[in-house]
Amino acid sequence: MAESREKENIFSDFVINVRRVTKVTKGGKRFSFSALVVSGNQNGQVGIGLGKSKEVSQAIAKATNRARKDLISIPLRGATIAYPVIGKHGASKVIIRSASKGTGVIAGGAVRSIMEALGIKDVLAKSLGSSNRQNVVKATLNALAKLRTAKHLSQLRNTQA
Repeated sequence: MAESREKENIFSDFVINVRRVTKVTKGGKRFSFSALVVSGNQNGQVGIGLGKSKEVSQAIAKATNRARKDLISIPLRGATIAYPVIGKHGASKVIIRSASKGTGVIAGGAVRSIMEALGIKDVLAKSLGSSNRQNVVKATLNALAKLRTAKHLSQLRNTQA
């Protein structure tokens, strides 16, 4: 019983972006940090978190906690996805396609981190438009959220008929 709990709590965390944010006040400039983290259990669950703090390590810790709280489940077909999907957020657009076994993860930085956190081994992805990492991550999650299982799709079709 204790072993199964340990397996559930194994998360892969990827720091996507750390930005220094400057606030100009009448006494000078105040610096703080903003961190974007992707966390996943490599078994179909992934979440993103944004943390802000005056220190980098605290910002990353906050972002990691937030990412682990807001996990979403993605239906996988083996080590890939079932069908091609397109996700958009802001000016970013991400196209994700399933790939045959042995292809590997062919994707850019932010998208690659999400796929590795999810546990997807074979996938093709292309990021178009804005390369803002935060928007690319959200566009990728938008695309993955559109995925449905075959069972769920058949239930939807049966209720409409």
